[in-house]
Amino acid sequence: MTRPEDWLSFPDAPRILHPPPGPRTQALLQDQARWETDAIAYPHYFPIAPKAAQGSTIEDVDGNRYIDWVAGICVLNFGHRHPRIVAAVEEQSRAIWHALELPTEVRARFLKELEESLPGTLRNHARIFFTVTGGDAIETAVSLADFAQGKRGTVAFSGAYHGVHGGAVHLTSGRRYHATSSFPSGPVIRVPYPDPYRPVLGADEGAAGTIAYLEHLVNDPYSGVDSVSAVLVEPILGEGGYVVPPDDFLPALREFCDRHGILLIADEVQTGMGRTGRMWAVEHANVTPDIVCMAKSIGGGLPLSVVAYRGDLVRELPRGFHLGTYRANPLALAAGAESLRLLREGDLLERTRHRGPKLLERFRAIAERQPTIGSVRGRGFMIGVEFVRDRKGRPPWGDRAKAMRSALLARGVLMHTCGAWDQTLRFMSPLVIEDELLERGLTAFEEALDSLEALPETPRAGGPSAPYPGRPGEPHRPPDHTIPTPGVPPIPAPHLPAEKPSAPREER
Repeated sequence: MTRPEDWLSFPDAPRILHPPPGPRTQALLQDQARWETDAIAYPHYFPIAPKAAQGSTIEDVDGNRYIDWVAGICVLNFGHRHPRIVAAVEEQSRAIWHALELPTEVRARFLKELEESLPGTLRNHARIFFTVTGGDAIETAVSLADFAQGKRGTVAFSGAYHGVHGGAVHLTSGRRYHATSSFPSGPVIRVPYPDPYRPVLGADEGAAGTIAYLEHLVNDPYSGVDSVSAVLVEPILGEGGYVVPPDDFLPALREFCDRHGILLIADEVQTGMGRTGRMWAVEHANVTPDIVCMAKSIGGGLPLSVVAYRGDLVRELPRGFHLGTYRANPLALAAGAESLRLLREGDLLERTRHRGPKLLERFRAIAERQPTIGSVRGRGFMIGVEFVRDRKGRPPWGDRAKAMRSALLARGVLMHTCGAWDQTLRFMSPLVIEDELLERGLTAFEEALDSLEALPETPRAGGPSAPYPGRPGEPHRPPDHTIPTPGVPPIPAPHLPAEKPSAPREER
């Protein structure tokens, strides 16, 4: 039981006063649709207009309160407005907001905290590049690897998401992202990610098939691959479906790279900063990459990304090798330094390692009773629940996962999809979430599942219940290549227990 004074979140969530989207939310959605580009996506998935947020909860302009199991797509590992991060940003705001690359006290403080937090032999032996976004970090890391190696060619995996920034979009595997980019990239060699549930190269029996295929690519003069500079990998597949590879995959990949003089780049943008119960996900495998890309929660919720690389990787880089006027913004550095301290000094990593397996078992217990769930996998607070039409053939059922997203929204829980067919719901709550909110969210998850099992088929998007309004007098529906929000029958808000913890202290 969380003590009242320890609550970071709104203690009465979930609370649905007006079925979303409520009237004030609809007005704001209409304003947004009138003025903003059609390219935006999230209002189609979550038709809410946030007004305030605390910890692991969000309140919209209609007074509804939601349990946040999205966390800005792992941007908010420490929740919304963590008091220590707020205090750090407020203190920095009274000093300096923008400083280009000039040394500041907050810059030095962040670098020291980061260096002492890096995985394996990178700790206190790395050089740091500041970047702005995750995609920017990926582009910088690949350029750095090619420069250090004096050759080009990056191995990237199927299901990978490495951002859509410039050339980084070609390292991301989704075809729909390639179709909207006009920027070229260096050579990309695509290899199937070892997915134990949907194996392509025998991943259900470990990483041997994947490594054998990589050996073929570099050894066979007729493989079609001219050169390989680096291998870029997510320790756990993120947007590709929250796929946990076999335990021997990362160690075997490290050995493969060492055998052939290839650099290993770890994309820890989504898996890092405690998300899996370790500071960095590669630590589960005792693997040290040559280069690590970090973003999302590294800035405590503010835009910041970082590339850390082996100090001996290159003798010297040309001045201006990578540029950007917003890199290492002092406000973000203050938030990032405090975020690193929160992980290093407190018990948050241990609690995530402890609570993660219990959550995984709870989701698996629910799945046993629901034939539409084919797989539940994950590590720490990174859990995927994959929906299938039947367990034998495992055909992915994206419509069911999207209907679950809508049914959960109606019950006051935010949860998002991923996977090639958007067939997987992913749990990515802030690490600081209270146990009571986890229980309420799991209850809502079961209720949503039961409500959909009673339906003959998941309704298609675009019907009268489609929640995102268009311009006045004009339907506003996402094109087929985006993820449409399926309509679901109105579902009453869940009954909440009458007894709840009292409100958090005012300073929270």
